[in-house]
Amino acid sequence: MRIDLPEHVKYIIEKLYDNGFEAFAVGGCVRDSILGRKPQDWDITTSAAPEQIKRIFKRTIDTGIQHGTVTVMLDHTGYEVTTYRIDGEYLDSRHPAEVTFTSNLVEDLKRRDFTINAMAYNDRQGLVDEFEGEEDLKRGIIRCVGNPMDRFGEDALRMLRAVRFAAQLGFDIDNDTKEGVKALAPTIAKVSAERIQVELVKLLTSDHPEAMRTAYELGLTRIFLPEFDEMMATPQKNKHHMYTVGEHTIATMVNIRNDKVLRIAMLLHDVAKPKCRTMDDEGQEHYYGHPQKGADMAVDILKRLKFDNDTIESVRKLILAHDDRPEINPRNVRRAIDRIGIEQFPEIFEVKLADTLGQSMYKRQEKLSYVEDFRQQYQNIIESNECVQKKDMNISGRDLIASGMKPGKEMGQILDYLFEQVLDDSNLNEKHQLLEMALSKQKELASES
Repeated sequence: MRIDLPEHVKYIIEKLYDNGFEAFAVGGCVRDSILGRKPQDWDITTSAAPEQIKRIFKRTIDTGIQHGTVTVMLDHTGYEVTTYRIDGEYLDSRHPAEVTFTSNLVEDLKRRDFTINAMAYNDRQGLVDEFEGEEDLKRGIIRCVGNPMDRFGEDALRMLRAVRFAAQLGFDIDNDTKEGVKALAPTIAKVSAERIQVELVKLLTSDHPEAMRTAYELGLTRIFLPEFDEMMATPQKNKHHMYTVGEHTIATMVNIRNDKVLRIAMLLHDVAKPKCRTMDDEGQEHYYGHPQKGADMAVDILKRLKFDNDTIESVRKLILAHDDRPEINPRNVRRAIDRIGIEQFPEIFEVKLADTLGQSMYKRQEKLSYVEDFRQQYQNIIESNECVQKKDMNISGRDLIASGMKPGKEMGQILDYLFEQVLDDSNLNEKHQLLEMALSKQKELASES
């Protein structure tokens, strides 16, 4: 096995050897190289102690020196170089109480999470693979190094990482590793929301977002996203559906483009259905008001998971609009654009398409045609430069002031009125006409006061 190391990585390794120490590329970069994927980062492990690393290289940064990590800077690029170490007891399901440096590479590899991440490589010694990580890559298996109970007891986030790696690589999780997750799933409550959020996003934006089902089956979502468990347990007795709310949600994530906001929107678009479920006299269930309720719930969930405000707002708007079905004509579509928000187009069509593909076959072609007609009407409006925002109007407050109107509440009402008229009839968006309409409306308001 030969791995093509970047020149900087080769330089660091050889420089350490020249000074009497071992050094290897280690972890994810080795895994990805074997898989033929381009590593995002190159981490290096060495028998040299942190102070020795700092003496050997001209520019270094103490990024995690208490845990043995020094960042070596070469041509404005940083490479983390970490001393072989043995971790002490983990008291907080994340950090070892103490770290002992060692000169034994295998002792360092033993503490790593999964076999596929516990391989090291350099050009002198080739691949060091004490735990059959390369074989697990060939088998498509995520397996803990050693005892899963020990690995997950050290850092509970590793349980979600197992599911995330399976999703990213299209792998299965080893049975013993699964059993370890099931046994210790409640301990993920000790992990910060920020760390969970990072792994959740990586899972959702992988090629296999359906791995959310695995997170549910192993008991993880019950702790950090209990709303998803309720969705998985909620049937949909409605001719438009053939899955539980949760399985419908999974189908919609699979059927939408790999994008953070879109995948999160699909994950939560029907989150309120269990709360809004009612049944009519014919035994058909309905979910009246679930877009509004779902948008509100999504905001609470995403805040709980410490997502940024921009992501929260984009998701909220898509969920609020996902069931919006205006009659397709220019007037109604212009009003829909105003109501939903121009920022959500054309993503709303992707949401609607994915939502439809996750439903039953009942009227599916009719629904798909509707989405396409909606999209085409939107496209026509945009290409024709029709007014769909106030700023698109061919008149402004300055124009009204120039005509003699005074700034204030009344002028704001008049601009709102003009915008409503233009949404109804795009041909009215002509400055002379709008000015006449504004003066007429001003007189009308004066007579009413």
